[in-house]
Amino acid sequence: MDFRTLPDYRGHKLVAMIHDEQTGLHGFIAIHNDVLGPALGGTRMYPYPNDLAAVTDVLRLSRGMTYKAALAGVKFGGGKAVLVGDPKKDKNEAYLRAYGRRLNYLNGAFLTGEDVGIAVADIEIVAKETPYVNGRSEGLHDGVKGSGDPSPVTARGVLHGIRAALETIFGNDTVTGRSFAIQGLGKVGFRLARLLHEQGARLIVADVDDHMVERALTEFRGSEAVEPEEIHRQQVDVYSPCALGAVLNDRTLPELQCRIVAGAANNQLATPAHGDTLFSQGILYAPDYAINAGGLVNVTDELEPGGYDRERALRKVAHIYGTLKNVFERSAREQVPTYLVADRMADEILAAAEELKSRMRRASSL
Repeated sequence: MDFRTLPDYRGHKLVAMIHDEQTGLHGFIAIHNDVLGPALGGTRMYPYPNDLAAVTDVLRLSRGMTYKAALAGVKFGGGKAVLVGDPKKDKNEAYLRAYGRRLNYLNGAFLTGEDVGIAVADIEIVAKETPYVNGRSEGLHDGVKGSGDPSPVTARGVLHGIRAALETIFGNDTVTGRSFAIQGLGKVGFRLARLLHEQGARLIVADVDDHMVERALTEFRGSEAVEPEEIHRQQVDVYSPCALGAVLNDRTLPELQCRIVAGAANNQLATPAHGDTLFSQGILYAPDYAINAGGLVNVTDELEPGGYDRERALRKVAHIYGTLKNVFERSAREQVPTYLVADRMADEILAAAEELKSRMRRASSL
C-alpha cells in the first residue's frame, strides 16, 4: 500500500507499520507535525476490516492531534497509533510488551497513552518496555506522578465547550433545563452525561451496549433512551456525539433537529464539506479537536516540574471555554464555518512556531 496516495497523507512527517509475528501485533504509527514538540497521541485498538481503513484512521487522528495540541496551548506535536485487532480477544501482556518495544524504535519522537480499546492498565504493561508513554495510573512512576484515567477531565472539558456554545446560541451558558442527545456512553460520554444531569439537564441517551444504557437510565433519573440509529434525530438543544467518528454525514445532517453539535468524539465530520453544510443549516458546531482537548491537557501536565497536579490541570482545561468562544465569535464575524476557523487558528499558531524555529536556526548559524 502506498500511503502517499491517501488524501490525509499530506503534511505527515512519518507513517510506519509495526508488526510482530509471534504476538500478532499489527498496526500503524503516524506523526503529523512536530514543530511544537515531540508528537503525542493515544493508541487505539480496533478490529479494522483492512489496513486501508486503519491507515485512513491513523492519518486523520494524528492530524487532529496536531491541531488539538496547538489550540490547547501544549508544547507537543500531533501523532497517533492504531492497532488492528479486537481488544477483547487479541490483547494480552506479550502483545502489549511487543508494542512497547516497537515504540522504542522511534526514540521518543512519539509519546502515547490510552485511547479506544487501550486502558490505563494496558499502558502500564507497555511501560515495562518503553519510557515513551504518559497518562499512567495515579501514583509515582520513577519519581513522576501519573495522572490516571484522563476521561473525567476530557468530559469536564467538553462541558466547558458546551457551555460556550450555549452562551453563543442562547445568550447564557446555563445547562439547567437544556436538552441533550448523547450518542455513546463510554468512558467520556457517561461522565459527561453525569455532569449534565447534576446540573439539571434533560438527557436522551443511546449506546450499542444495552448495559450502559440501563445504567444511565438508573443513575440519571428522568433520562430517556433511544436506539443508536435514532439519537441524532432527536429534537434537542444539543446533539453530543461521544462515540466513533464520521457521524455528521450525508445521511444524518438532513435529519438533525438540534441547535448545537458539541461532543467528545474525534473526527465527527465525515468530510469538511459536512462542516459547511452545518454552517448553512444554522447549526453551531464545536470543532471536535478543540472541545475534547481536556484529556490531552491532563496527560501533558505529568511533564510539568514536580509532576502531575490535578487542580492545575483542571485550570488549564477550563480555557477550552474561551478557546471555543473565540472560534464562535470569529466564525460569526468572518462568516466562515467553525471547523475552518479552528483550522486557521491552529495553522496560525503552527506557522508562528515554525517561523520562530527558523529564526533561531538562522541565528545559531551566524
